[in-house]
Amino acid sequence: MFLRKTPRKKDGKTHDYWSVVENKRVAGGRVVQRHVLYLGEINSSQAAVWRKAIEVLDDDAGHPRTLALFPEDRCAGIAPDTSVVQLRLSDMRLCRPRQWGACWLAGQLWRELELDRFWADRLPPSRKGTQWDQVLQVLVSYRLIAPGSEWKLHRDWFGKSAMADLLEADFGLAEAHKLYACHDLLLRHKADLFSHLMARWRDLFGANFDVLLYDLTSTYFEINASEVAEGDKRRHGYSRDKRPDCPQVVIALVVTTDGLPLAYEVLPGNTADCTTLRMFLARIERQYGRARRVWVMDRGIPTEAVLAEMRGSDPPVQYLVGTPKGRLSRLEKQLLTKPWQKARAGVQVKLLAEDDELYVYAESVDRASKERAMRSRQLKWLWKRLRELAAMEIPREEMLMKLGAARSRAPTAWRLVDIEMDKESSMFVYTLNRQKLRRIRRREGRYLLRTNLTENDPALLWQYYTQLVAVEEAFKNLKGDLAIRPVFHQEERRIEAHIFIASWPTVCRSRCSVACMRWRQD
Repeated sequence: MFLRKTPRKKDGKTHDYWSVVENKRVAGGRVVQRHVLYLGEINSSQAAVWRKAIEVLDDDAGHPRTLALFPEDRCAGIAPDTSVVQLRLSDMRLCRPRQWGACWLAGQLWRELELDRFWADRLPPSRKGTQWDQVLQVLVSYRLIAPGSEWKLHRDWFGKSAMADLLEADFGLAEAHKLYACHDLLLRHKADLFSHLMARWRDLFGANFDVLLYDLTSTYFEINASEVAEGDKRRHGYSRDKRPDCPQVVIALVVTTDGLPLAYEVLPGNTADCTTLRMFLARIERQYGRARRVWVMDRGIPTEAVLAEMRGSDPPVQYLVGTPKGRLSRLEKQLLTKPWQKARAGVQVKLLAEDDELYVYAESVDRASKERAMRSRQLKWLWKRLRELAAMEIPREEMLMKLGAARSRAPTAWRLVDIEMDKESSMFVYTLNRQKLRRIRRREGRYLLRTNLTENDPALLWQYYTQLVAVEEAFKNLKGDLAIRPVFHQEERRIEAHIFIASWPTVCRSRCSVACMRWRQD
């Protein structure tokens, strides 16, 4: 071990940052350095103290020597025998335990999806012998098992995992600069990769791609927005993470009804949902060919112009989308005269044909119960909170702040309560708007769907729409268990490559989930 100094220039001044590193010998007789401890900026006297401490740790006697594993004074009376190994169980210690099972499973999934062959052709070894395909496998396995920064992988995780043993490699795969440099080699192969995956989904599961689910999410960056370069994709926009104060990027994802991903795109953070669909329609058609596909989307994604283009294309692009509540109000009188039809247990529908489209008004008993429970819980909390606030004697400005906080916590219930506040004091009167409550109760668990699939079974249409949960589950995994955040990279291309790598554990999980579902069905 030794001290390493890294000079950096900042504001015209040179700063020296120190780290404790150790040499590790790897294949080919090369020596790489592993960071043991980051010290930051230290003065010359502190550096001297650290050098002395490292010398003591590194070579206590001043020259190399081999220490006895079992000192003779503890083994007195035992006849020397080279064929016998004496063990002291009370003194045994577990040294360098490594995670093996999860690393082995990650490798199995990698090979079953034939990603080893795919990347071996596209990421050949460098002139210095760097196995870039294995570096990528380490990054993806780490993201699947214990997601964190590349720096943590280098300093901590790789040494505690069995990746080196399983890949018959050494610490050279976890050199810090290789982990970062690998990101620069990936994005050019994204389209080929999803084409390869489509073939694997078909071979493994007999998957069909007639129905595609499309949705968007966002991920934010806790940085100073003024430092972001002009033209960067990190922009302020509508935040699904409730962080409008932070710049973000938008992620659009297309999956099958089994949750198997087919394509994704990283878009600027200020991208409106309704402007993304036309681009994805063209991309899927260009990559996978023209075919009769059904696109299932939530409301707010398609515009009237795009839907008209989908109906007028050859062959027509079929769709099933949710509709805004305003359209339900417009069609409510016509729907009242239509009879209910049972689609399946707990679900009934009304059908209304209009302008070459079919409106499906669906009611789900389970969904109605869930939404009523959520609304009731919010309303009970808000009513209790308003009672507490009404009893407080505080300044009017403070009361307004507390009412705003209550509104933010229970937005659905707030719309059902009428509040009249005195113009000069903090006193207010609140009442329940029973007319709004009755209207909300009538619409709970009911959805108006819109489609140009006029000949399909209503039960099948409802099933398609409820499968949008597959996209939501993929986003939940991406942002939750797989920890796409925080993103430590600064360059846009590295950020996109980070999202690319973070999406791969989603692919592995989807493969496991579909296998389990097929196994249960069999």
